[in-house]
Amino acid sequence: MNAVLRNAVSPVDAFGRPLRDLRLSVIDACNFRCPYCMPADRIAEDHGLDAASRLDFDEIETLVRGFVRLGVSKLRLTGGEPLLRKHLPRLIERLAAIEGIDDLALTTNGSLLAKQAAALRDAGLRRLTVSLDALDPDLFRALSGGRGEVADVLAGIEAAERAGFAPIKLNCVVQRGVNDGEALALVERFRGSGHIVRFIEYMDVGTCNGWDRARVVPSAELRDRIHARWPLRPLDPNYRGEVASRYAFEDVQGEVGFVSSVSAPFCGDCHRARISADGKLYTCLFAGEGRDLRPWLKLGETAFAEQVGDLWSRRADRYSELRGEAGASRKHVEMYLIGG
Repeated sequence: MNAVLRNAVSPVDAFGRPLRDLRLSVIDACNFRCPYCMPADRIAEDHGLDAASRLDFDEIETLVRGFVRLGVSKLRLTGGEPLLRKHLPRLIERLAAIEGIDDLALTTNGSLLAKQAAALRDAGLRRLTVSLDALDPDLFRALSGGRGEVADVLAGIEAAERAGFAPIKLNCVVQRGVNDGEALALVERFRGSGHIVRFIEYMDVGTCNGWDRARVVPSAELRDRIHARWPLRPLDPNYRGEVASRYAFEDVQGEVGFVSSVSAPFCGDCHRARISADGKLYTCLFAGEGRDLRPWLKLGETAFAEQVGDLWSRRADRYSELRGEAGASRKHVEMYLIGG
């Protein structure tokens, strides 16, 4: 039935891009204060603690079922830090049971993963991405706003391995003069482990991270650094619209990825929608405003899907291609609200 519904109502936007991938924030609180996302001097200590403002599990399930009717088959849970959401395995169990969701994943900072990895796996989660911006303990602590210990994240990755998660993607946001010196250490640590390190160009998401283009390390530059140490060869994308460019090590010790939103925008193949924890739809990572979906959720999943499909058909976002041009939006939703 879901396949029939997809074929019948799956919308495309103003540039012919379908809706395939949903990024759903389950909480806007975080136990870290990373300067490029949620800097402690700009975000209140008690931000995101109002549980009543978040979508409840029934609303989330109705929402996801509605998006499946529109063609979504990939669902990623994000935050804030999603492992702070109470009873998260119960939600995952419900979402994993939805026919049509072929890929259920979660992104986490990993600090709370050691105690939860097995429960997440048992509930039906099948893929994990862990943010890991440095291996040096002091630098990691600074990059987490003084809140995190890299040893906890590494322990979480090991627990996830034991629980059956493989491969795990490890995301590093690279800033020149800040943590670009950690790139080779990260590659060396995880080469041959089966996991995939992905380097993400520092982006101007949100309004409070003090973005400076001079701190962007282009992926091509970083790739050349790694290639000089461990020769690489390009790989084909796993699917159209994959955000990371993939490279394999010539010595067959795995692969590495590069996400190049600044130096090589990929708006043309973007088929992702993002939902904040309070139920607002953002059709671009760099959108300035979201559409409150809660009134539509009260209509039931069929009517909800019709309303969202109409909204998607009018989508024309391509900020990364326009970055710096006159008229490009400078008001962006904060990353911690929609998970990046």
